[in-house]
Amino acid sequence: MASKGKGGNTVNTVWEIAEPIAKSLGYELWDVRFEKEGADWFLRIFIDKEEGISINDCVDMSHAIDKPLDEADPIEQSYCLEVCSPGVERDLKRDSHFEKCIGEKIMVKLIRPVDGQREFKGTLESYDNGNFELVTEEGAKLMINKKETSYVKLDDFGGV
Repeated sequence: MASKGKGGNTVNTVWEIAEPIAKSLGYELWDVRFEKEGADWFLRIFIDKEEGISINDCVDMSHAIDKPLDEADPIEQSYCLEVCSPGVERDLKRDSHFEKCIGEKIMVKLIRPVDGQREFKGTLESYDNGNFELVTEEGAKLMINKKETSYVKLDDFGGV
């Protein structure tokens, strides 16, 4: 068993438990987060499928993962389990997210500005080993390392 705690080991352990369960139910495991909000801890498991996620899908995944999580016991403190959809304007964090979203409209916020600008919108043109090319709405091409970003999200509303 991975060491218990709030760091990446918890997320990795939960990912290893959740991924085969999600696949068996016909879902893609999009993300796992273990976050503290105020005095409470939340284990959030994000699932997805081509036609979108319903509340029933979240309930099914929650029921399916409850016992395996209890048996593995990867988290010492009490927490609230939430199973949800990554939703619109979903975060792109993992390599698989970027690869799946090539050709899609995205929003990027940089940690440090480039030419005085930190926020960009455009099309994700390519992705390779942590680096992605963004073609902005104005037609400029930017090569960005995802470590240089505060966030990268799908732009499902197109700026509306």
